[in-house]
Amino acid sequence: MANKNPKEERTYVMIKPDGVKKGLIGEIIKRFEQRDLKIVALEMFQPTREEIDNHYPKDAVWITRLGEKTIGTYNKYSFDLMEDFGTIEPEKIGPEIRKWLVDYMLSAPLVKMVVEGTHAVDMVRKICGPTFPYLADMGTIRGDFSNDSPALANAEKRAVANILHASETPEEAIHEIEHWFGKKETHRYKRHGE
Repeated sequence: MANKNPKEERTYVMIKPDGVKKGLIGEIIKRFEQRDLKIVALEMFQPTREEIDNHYPKDAVWITRLGEKTIGTYNKYSFDLMEDFGTIEPEKIGPEIRKWLVDYMLSAPLVKMVVEGTHAVDMVRKICGPTFPYLADMGTIRGDFSNDSPALANAEKRAVANILHASETPEEAIHEIEHWFGKKETHRYKRHGE
């Protein structure tokens, strides 16, 4: 169950390989802290394939949704699904996209963190910007540091490089914090001025 006190809400953030390789770890943390959010757990690590595989859902609905998003991108830009995937069925396209995601997440170390503060889930997602960097406004992390798009990623047969992951809901945050930090200690402290 999500925390009832909005000031104590926690979310999970993971800086992805392109964020690490671009040297954005400090910048990302700075942006969260500038909005009065607290970093209460932090670690750089190299995930195993199993850990990343278990991070992303495996259910048919989620995988089909990946395929449907890809079909939407292909339709928008008049690309040929049959040429690139050999099918137009979302449930067959989705697994390929999921595989690209897993491979991408294994390509460099990641940074995982737990961020706490007022409406942390929504605030962090606002600071990050939309999932697809080419749609993100300037001033967001993705808008300032990436210009990748699903059209380009699909053409290159890879995942979208979008710098970081942030939980979408308080329930997802609880699950992801447990998955990535387990019983590891998170910290409680007051920020200056609290």
